[in-house]
Amino acid sequence: MSKSIAHSALSRSLVLLTALTTGVSALAAPGSAASVYKIDKVHSEASFRIRHLVTKVRGRFEDLAGTITMDMGKPANSSVTFTIQAISVNTFNDERDTHLRSADFFNVEKFKEITFTSSHVAKTGDDTYDVTGTLTMRGVAREITLPVVFLGEVNGMQGEVRAGFTTETQLDRKDFGINWNAGLDRGGFVLGDDVLIEINLETVKQQP
Repeated sequence: MSKSIAHSALSRSLVLLTALTTGVSALAAPGSAASVYKIDKVHSEASFRIRHLVTKVRGRFEDLAGTITMDMGKPANSSVTFTIQAISVNTFNDERDTHLRSADFFNVEKFKEITFTSSHVAKTGDDTYDVTGTLTMRGVAREITLPVVFLGEVNGMQGEVRAGFTTETQLDRKDFGINWNAGLDRGGFVLGDDVLIEINLETVKQQP
């Protein structure tokens, strides 16, 4: 093997190794086209946690879908759309879930979906982004900013490319018209107002 051929092969190997260790595709260079990822809901989760009396109750939504368009070279060209079916709320207690689906909380007969649509994406670190957009829940639309971490890409079991994204934020449920509560004999209320939201997404990269 000539020195030039050996040098070319070594260069290609170094580029591939760099891409694998950083979780970024070698094609995602400045000026490249954006990549599109579809959420795999079987391996994704949108969960929440809220204070109940003196402890925390956890729950999740089972039915979610969405698309992430990611341009590594020009993050401002990236975008996110995300939809949750409100009826899919699950706190592993049938009576409580029925109450959550009622007009006291999500009112799923009238407001079937919880949606998020981004308006701006800004890179904040090597693998972190601020994703600003409109969250609509129970018919109320609010602008929020989600701190998103890109977890990298791997090859799936069928040869498909998968990518991970995660975010965590806190919302005041009353900002979205979810006001139900009950007073306690010793003072205070059954539920807290602040809800911790955690979203973990495993996505499948779409073929161009």
